[in-house]
Amino acid sequence: MLMTRTRHSLIGLVAGLFTMTALSGHAVAQSTLTMLIDNGANTVAITDALVSAFEKSNPDIDIEVETRPGGGEGDNIVKTRLATGQMTDIFYYNSGSLMQALAPQQTLTDLSGEAFMANVSDTFKQVVSVGDAVYGIPISPAEAGGIFYNRDIYAQLGLTVPKTWAEFMANNEKIKAAGKTAVIQTYADSWTSQVLVLADFYNVQSAVPDFAKQFTAGVAKFGKTEAAEKSFERLKQVHDAGLMNEDFGAATYNDGLRMLVNGEGAHYPMLTFAIPALAENYPELLAKVGFFAQPGDDPATNGLTTWMPGGFYIPKTSSNPDAAKKFMAFVASTDGCKVLEQTVGVNGPFLIKGCKLPDKVALVVADLLPYFAEGGHNAPALEFVSPVKGPILEQLTVEVGSGIREPAAAASSYDEDARKQALQLGLPGW
Repeated sequence: MLMTRTRHSLIGLVAGLFTMTALSGHAVAQSTLTMLIDNGANTVAITDALVSAFEKSNPDIDIEVETRPGGGEGDNIVKTRLATGQMTDIFYYNSGSLMQALAPQQTLTDLSGEAFMANVSDTFKQVVSVGDAVYGIPISPAEAGGIFYNRDIYAQLGLTVPKTWAEFMANNEKIKAAGKTAVIQTYADSWTSQVLVLADFYNVQSAVPDFAKQFTAGVAKFGKTEAAEKSFERLKQVHDAGLMNEDFGAATYNDGLRMLVNGEGAHYPMLTFAIPALAENYPELLAKVGFFAQPGDDPATNGLTTWMPGGFYIPKTSSNPDAAKKFMAFVASTDGCKVLEQTVGVNGPFLIKGCKLPDKVALVVADLLPYFAEGGHNAPALEFVSPVKGPILEQLTVEVGSGIREPAAAASSYDEDARKQALQLGLPGW
């Protein structure tokens, strides 16, 4: 169900509606833009802040914002509205493989020739491009997948941040021996079960540098590539070693965050988009939380799997593309970054050139920075460098993480699921 939130006594319901408004003694042509976003709390907070600041500096433009559900229902709404020409002037959606599935060449406005795109980092452009065309701008800073940890538990047990999977598992055994939950898992929200597999991609790429290219071409497979299958094996190792909370099948994402900050568990594999939720819900405990990249086999190649944020896009059917681009230019500016910093905080490096992190950031954010500094090691998750992501992955990772399915069988099943999606996308080689 779509919900509409009206701001500043919106006058029009249709993009491009013009009225005459008295402002500072002058008649101003007033236009209305429409926008569609998901109903996630973080997305709503970011959008509210950006829209309010933009309207304040652009009194001739009002923005009417609609929210949609997340997940598969929301995906279908976006695809249906694009296909029927009913999309809003601007909309928020994922980058990477999900953006590729929107047939952007047919449905989205190419922004590559716009001056404001010079402000957008090449790293983000990579995940919203098809050929030479670039379609989106980032809504927030870069994020990452890896392991949150409780600093107090590490200090009590004399543990150090691991650089290899063997060191990580050794830490877990010490935590278990101390009578604590070593690895928090929250399969009631099944999407969280994927993190140990997805966040391992930097290690896969280190072992097989062209895996993403070969996977997209239908050549490389998870079930036939040792480094890729190992991602599923690591999930099983955590289960079989008895490291998880007893209620892992019923626990939710919010339960996982609570357990982490309260020291009920030592590690929580998760994406860093959780940092704003931690800061909002547990501000007094945030300093107890740290973060490190999911370790691989070789400490010399220890690095971080990064997640690119979703972006704002303009459909080709927008009735007011010039005003829409004006909003995009604001978001892709240092002024836009300041809005994010002042209203929702910063949980990673900015993807807009000229934007700098504040002098003081939370310790957990500071843990990320070495991976992004010159000489640091990071690479986008597979879903941002390949258009292929099978939709049943979270079902498979729940089964492997619960001891129901073997890693090799899960990897093969995922390859078949990926093949079906690749065929739907019309990719050659599958």
